[in-house]
Amino acid sequence: MEIKRDQYLNQLIAGRQNGLIKIITGIRRCGKSYLLLNLFHKYLVSQNIDESHIIEIALDDRTNLSLRDPDVILHYIKEQIVDKQLYYILLDEVQLIPEFEDVLNSLLHVRNADVYVTGSNSRFLSSDIVTEFRGRGDEIHLYPLSFSEFCTGYQGDRNKAWKEYYTYGGLPHILILETEKKKEDYLDNLYESVYLVDILERNNIQNKENLDELVEIMASSIGSPINPTKLSNTFKSVKNIEIHHQTISKYLSYLEDAFLIEKSIRYDIKGKKYINTLSKYYFSDVGIRNALLDFRQQEENHIMENIVYNELRIRGYKVDIGMVEQRAADRDGKIVRKQLEVDFVVNQGSMRYYIQSAFAIPNEEKLKQETASLLKISDSFKKIIIVREDIMPKRDDNGILTIGIMDFLLNPNSLDY
Repeated sequence: MEIKRDQYLNQLIAGRQNGLIKIITGIRRCGKSYLLLNLFHKYLVSQNIDESHIIEIALDDRTNLSLRDPDVILHYIKEQIVDKQLYYILLDEVQLIPEFEDVLNSLLHVRNADVYVTGSNSRFLSSDIVTEFRGRGDEIHLYPLSFSEFCTGYQGDRNKAWKEYYTYGGLPHILILETEKKKEDYLDNLYESVYLVDILERNNIQNKENLDELVEIMASSIGSPINPTKLSNTFKSVKNIEIHHQTISKYLSYLEDAFLIEKSIRYDIKGKKYINTLSKYYFSDVGIRNALLDFRQQEENHIMENIVYNELRIRGYKVDIGMVEQRAADRDGKIVRKQLEVDFVVNQGSMRYYIQSAFAIPNEEKLKQETASLLKISDSFKKIIIVREDIMPKRDDNGILTIGIMDFLLNPNSLDY
């Protein structure tokens, strides 16, 4: 089974010979090695690149143990470069080389070398690696499988695929596991033995229990506006634990650095400014989120919102949480202010979309609730409501487009209906 990941492959192709190190980042087990050593390697061969000009080293392979020495691997690579033609250097799990930053910087001085790397430990997963090579690195950030990618490897109809996807997420290995128990055990073990260990070791966290509690609270809070102070109060009231909001803020940044969660900031649409008081956090993989809660809280509406967010990020959009202010008279005739939320303000260059993830609109009252914030926006950018129902795309008298989740996820041009 081969899952095409053309979006990322095309980014690697576009970066050929740009003089920068192509750095493939992403959450552990999302398919970085497969992208580099399988898909990109095959592409190079298809372009008639001679195998002798593709220097590929999987550093987690025991047979390459000696090449984990920085001086040995540099000598080995330079020995392979025997002419002036271009050589492609593909290094997988490069963090296994001590002082790998110096090794990569040395390779930048080889004029006929084009360098591509992946890494998987906490040091490499963090945003530090991109900072280290700022101006010399070209980051390709890999997400778990999108729903459309998941469907290409799934044996069954798309409705059953959806149930699997919103339950077990998009980490590629899920597709080859046959039973629910194997999938659940895989996700549980992956979080405990890989993701959590990475975060604890990298940041020298001593209190594992507090971090565990925080991650579980975050998993329960997808789609809810929160901030460190609010989370600190939750610890105190629900868990009876005193933890300072600054400590929580640090923990959240650690989870972001490890690509486990992403933060979306509130944006005042009319005021055209960011509001840092509350933000929303989404999990890079909903399967990990569900595993953290022992697969108990399977609220399809909140999970769908997380999946919509991830799909927008996979497509390369910047995604904020929108807010518009409404002024109306209360029962006593007093003018009161009310904040209405737009789930996602989606930007890419000069393009913008306002998107609501509504799950279901069973009646007129729910429709008014979902459209209220959109109707308060006076600009001409497209306004979209995404529902779970598999309906034909339709547009109302106000120009608001309603589409089903399947159309949104499976059509890469779905926002342009």
